[in-house]
Amino acid sequence: MAKQCDITGKKTQIGGRYSNRTRATQFNPCGKTRRQPNLQKRRIYVPELGKHVIVNVSTKGLRTIAKNGAYKTLKAAKLI
Repeated sequence: MAKQCDITGKKTQIGGRYSNRTRATQFNPCGKTRRQPNLQKRRIYVPELGKHVIVNVSTKGLRTIAKNGAYKTLKAAKLI
């Protein structure tokens, strides 16, 4: 399963490892790094359905759920 947030769609990003100053010197080992999203596996209770839903969600997605409510957010993400 891909490392991707069910709510926001965040996934891994590939980027550089060093600053531009380091890049200009002889000490640049030239490599890419993979940045993982901060994913959490959470069991969220949806009162409208009366049951729990397990989602793989980023911390930003958890804040979205806290702000807008579980049912509205999960319905918008097509998880329920």
